[in-house]
Amino acid sequence: MSDFSTPIVSSPMPDVGSAALPMPMGQLIKNTLVVALAGLLFGYDTGVISGSQMYFTEYFRFTPAEQGWAVGSALYGCLVGALAAGFCTKQWGRKLTLLASALLFVISAYGSGAADSLTALALFRWVGGLGVGMASMAAPMYIAEISPAHLRGRMVSLYQLAVVIGFFVVFLASYFIGGGQTADLSVQQLETLHRYNIDSGWRWMLWSELPIAAAFFLLLFSVPESPRWLVMAGRRTAAKDGLHKLCGNEVLAARELLAIEADVAKSVALSWRQLFSLCWHKGPLRYALIVGVLLSIFQQVTGINAILYYGAEIFSNALGYGAEDALKQQLWLGGVNLIFTFVAIFTVDRLGRKPLLMLGALGMMLGLLLLAATLMAERVGVMSLVGVLTFIGAFAVSMGPVVWVMLSEIFPNAVRAQCLSIAVAAQWLFNAFVAHSFPLINEHAVNSTVFSGALPYLLFAFFCLLSLLFVWRWVPETKGRSLEQMATLWLPKP
Repeated sequence: MSDFSTPIVSSPMPDVGSAALPMPMGQLIKNTLVVALAGLLFGYDTGVISGSQMYFTEYFRFTPAEQGWAVGSALYGCLVGALAAGFCTKQWGRKLTLLASALLFVISAYGSGAADSLTALALFRWVGGLGVGMASMAAPMYIAEISPAHLRGRMVSLYQLAVVIGFFVVFLASYFIGGGQTADLSVQQLETLHRYNIDSGWRWMLWSELPIAAAFFLLLFSVPESPRWLVMAGRRTAAKDGLHKLCGNEVLAARELLAIEADVAKSVALSWRQLFSLCWHKGPLRYALIVGVLLSIFQQVTGINAILYYGAEIFSNALGYGAEDALKQQLWLGGVNLIFTFVAIFTVDRLGRKPLLMLGALGMMLGLLLLAATLMAERVGVMSLVGVLTFIGAFAVSMGPVVWVMLSEIFPNAVRAQCLSIAVAAQWLFNAFVAHSFPLINEHAVNSTVFSGALPYLLFAFFCLLSLLFVWRWVPETKGRSLEQMATLWLPKP
């Protein structure tokens, strides 16, 4: 039986372009940017709920439980989509899976905006989540497989950057759809604007995703299928043609085709049954999978998506802003998230994964404790906003991008897709759990009478502390290691 000391796969993921390959950068960047739109839609689709849910909750008169279901339903779709993505990318190919996800985005955006009940809204949000889950697996995989080795990390990081940009763009769109600058409006004008947003503004917020989703669907027809998948599917001629377009040279394309075929021939894929058999017994693979799953869980239970999904409501209720002005405050969330994601991209290979995770967990905890302290002292104001933004910045430089980097590194090639699918599914499951439970905890009488609204943030701070201890004790550093060297991380120390 294979283990990490006798690697399941003898070579790393193949390079569709070697370091010396003079690939036309225009083709690489164009294809990467088109596919990275999946990440932008990921961020847009999950972030659009933040501003709109304030208004459709009032429009439909949802209870806290119904509000949680309306927000969390998409995330259960993400769970199913992530689990299905392994099968879809293998059977249909990367491109067709992305096309299916784009179509799901279009259906969800239109149907969610046109919903006339909780059932319809939850159903169409679930459909959108299905697209997000599929895209979150297929897009990074596709980008990695068309990129040369010396550019792969940078190219794949564009996907995570696109996710963050998606959040910022949707916050900007919601702000302008919701009325834009409201400081100079009279009380009567504010009431009229608020009534408009309750009656129809939230629908336009959800419909604003339609142009991007439609553009993504149409642009996907201009990108080639992954040459690696074509080789695995036995379509050698199509793979050679695709490589010719990517490499710009028939000789180089033929050389790269031979390299991919040699690597695929050496790879020994494991079935799900074989994978679970390996993980059942105590050993390196089980350790790696547990670390991957727990990193995914901590990424969610530390509260990031509660802040992003319910950010407008937090600003409106907990921090005392008006509903329309709260949409403006969301831009702070999106802007800080974007800036510190750039910081992570430029430091993750320099400082290492583990230091960023530990510093980020500490910063997140301190930001949440500052927010909670201002709520409990009933001194809500600038320091409350500083606490929220400290949390967002610390997450963006650590738990956000670094967890995705580590998940793509720590599993052996033959079971990477399956292990990644399990870890990502756990991520979406706990994402849904947090999104569904946040309004229930936030609206509970104990939260208002005993904790002055601070209870959810104290719970998130506690999980930040647990994540800090977990990373310090159990997560190894992966900076600068090849995929072959990564296997030795999980072996018992002599």
